[in-house]
Amino acid sequence: MSENKPNPENPEVLLDLKLIKVSDKAAGLTAVVVGVSHMLKEMDVLRGLKVSLALNQKKGFDCPGCAWPDPDDERSGFAEYCENGLKAIAEEATTKKLTTEFFVQNSVGALADLNDYEIGKKGRIAQPMYLPQDAMHYQPISWDDAFSKIAGHLNQLASPNEAVFYTSGRTSNEAAFLYQLFVREYGTNNLPDCSNMCHESSGVALTESLGIGKGSVKLEDFYEAEVIIILGQNPGTNHPRMLSALQKAKDNGATIISVNPLMEAGLVGFNNPQKVRGLLGLKSKLTDIYLQVKINGDMALLKAIELLLLEEDEKNPGSVFDHDFIAKHTENYVPFVEHLKQNKLEVFSEACGIPIAKMKETAEVLKHKKKIIACWAMGLTQHKNAVDSIKEIVNLLLLKGSIGKPGAGTCPVRGHSNVQGDRTMGIYEKPSKLFLDNIEKVFHFTPPQAHGYDTVEAIHAMHKGDAKVFIAMGGNFLSATPDTNYTAEALRNCDLTVHVSTKLNRSHLVHGKEALILPCLGRSDKDEMNGELQFVTCENSMGVVQMSKGMLKPVSNHLISESAIVCGIAKATLGSNAKANWSQYEKHNDFIRNDIEKVIMGFDNYNEKVRKPGGFYLPNSNREGWFSTMNAKAKFNISIITSQVLASDELMMMTIRSHDQFNTTIYGNDDRYRGIENERRVILMNDKDIEKLGMKASDTIDIFNYSDGIERVARRFIIVSYNIPEQCAATYFPETNVLVPINSTAEKSNTPTSKMVIIKLKKHGG
Repeated sequence: MSENKPNPENPEVLLDLKLIKVSDKAAGLTAVVVGVSHMLKEMDVLRGLKVSLALNQKKGFDCPGCAWPDPDDERSGFAEYCENGLKAIAEEATTKKLTTEFFVQNSVGALADLNDYEIGKKGRIAQPMYLPQDAMHYQPISWDDAFSKIAGHLNQLASPNEAVFYTSGRTSNEAAFLYQLFVREYGTNNLPDCSNMCHESSGVALTESLGIGKGSVKLEDFYEAEVIIILGQNPGTNHPRMLSALQKAKDNGATIISVNPLMEAGLVGFNNPQKVRGLLGLKSKLTDIYLQVKINGDMALLKAIELLLLEEDEKNPGSVFDHDFIAKHTENYVPFVEHLKQNKLEVFSEACGIPIAKMKETAEVLKHKKKIIACWAMGLTQHKNAVDSIKEIVNLLLLKGSIGKPGAGTCPVRGHSNVQGDRTMGIYEKPSKLFLDNIEKVFHFTPPQAHGYDTVEAIHAMHKGDAKVFIAMGGNFLSATPDTNYTAEALRNCDLTVHVSTKLNRSHLVHGKEALILPCLGRSDKDEMNGELQFVTCENSMGVVQMSKGMLKPVSNHLISESAIVCGIAKATLGSNAKANWSQYEKHNDFIRNDIEKVIMGFDNYNEKVRKPGGFYLPNSNREGWFSTMNAKAKFNISIITSQVLASDELMMMTIRSHDQFNTTIYGNDDRYRGIENERRVILMNDKDIEKLGMKASDTIDIFNYSDGIERVARRFIIVSYNIPEQCAATYFPETNVLVPINSTAEKSNTPTSKMVIIKLKKHGG
């Protein structure tokens, strides 16, 4: 790739694939050894011990990985984290750093020719860096000059709507609040974020059916549940600490039902590394019923179970459904039931790939249970019908009266540590009138009312030239988004791209005419203001807000907090016209929290409550047994099953994570649980499909998508035979994001359909 157009994709280079035994259990002693080894490669033993003792502790700092909640009661004093938590903190707390000399020696084009693993392992960025127009090397820039350059670009735009302000899920509540406040004072609602690409479908579905876009359960509800249903989620890799909660639920008598196209080790068995039994390799069985659906077969499966339960309830009315709850708290029940009766089990079975006998076994488990929790993640949210699929989960729970009682409810499991908190703080392109009214009341300016761009809309706007400045508060935008080459061209069309980051990533290398990298403190870093150590706050998947206080000396004296970066940009851009007191926010984070309290419901006495060990729960109407909809009733949703008809030479592909990655951060080239070592350019396929296509396992192939009449191709992938339903395939992202069409998005949520990409295969070089 030329220096003028650095490579937006990982290089098409194969490593040395080795296949090992697919695991039937997660964690155990191996997880401990692997996690510790990652940490010791990035820092010395004393630093590693110091950071691990503080990770996820009540007086420590929040893991920069997933959003799984910490226990409300006792926490392990030494290991309140998982293997991937150690990997995440090893990445952040590394002592490797990139100084000016590194950027002098390495051009942007040369760095882009590395793979994402190699780029990420270079180390922490040690000072603000600037890439002038037509330059090939980043060069150092002072903080004041960086802020002035951003202000200059923003203030010369014809409209504030020509700027896009993206947010990653690791941003703290304080930084997120200041970021959206600045953006709205500047004059736009262009606040796309990573939620648009993951759980936006959950938020839309839950808000429309239950009145609130968050889950309803607490961690302790898992310990009281009779049944836990896990759909489209792989906790063994993506939320490993969830396995401890599932194990405790099993010990208390819960039945676990897992729904997934792949047999995932972390759903089958768990070796708890905090227990002697687990360290000895004596696994605990987790899943009781494993439903290996076709990709996007979840809605059909749920409808089939509902139909079976309806038949049982009609034989003995009131014996299966909670009719008192339905009558008092829901609407649209009769039309929903009438619609359900018009369907046939055989059609549902064909659509989801699950035999009727297996569906009957599942319905029998649910028939007389009321304490039911449903958990899900991106296996459900990244489909065309994602919103309706999640509403179908709600339908099932409403039939059983399984919302608003102990041991029951909704549980969308968020993928990034403060992605839910960012939305609570106002990082949203479609803010409510109440939120905007509160901003106006407190800060005495009228915020913009028109909706802004979400992530996909922002990419289109940049591609067309309607957006000219792109600023990202964290994240790796290019590698997280769909249609990689289209998104790369969109970024290149910008006059300025800015990334607030801790480490180097590919988005720094595919840039606008000018580019800035602004290095910030990480969760584990000390942040001192006026000689006082500061803390930030985060919200986990279950609505707990708690403090996070770094304790490591930063690797560079040039690093400042995300909040300080926002203040610097705001002061330079708004100048004397600023309404918010940006200089005061720079003095102490308490001043930020004082204003959060004035604007956002549930944060009364914020500074006082968050200083209590373990933090506090935000209000949650569903948890409290009521629904904040227009008529205070939950709504049954009627949806139609639509099956994607594939040609004989087509497959339905879903993008997945390996066990050696978190979102777009690649920790290594292995996927231990799935039996893959030293390779990421693989495609997991059913044996029958491999044979039908005239291929064999270990063949090197190219993968094509032809949506919208455009040929998209990901080259040089190795076929791996795997236990996956026919005409289904799985590949790792971001390597195959290039195949995800920019115009294929979920209805209502506009989330890219990364879990239902229609592909064709050709032998490489054939």
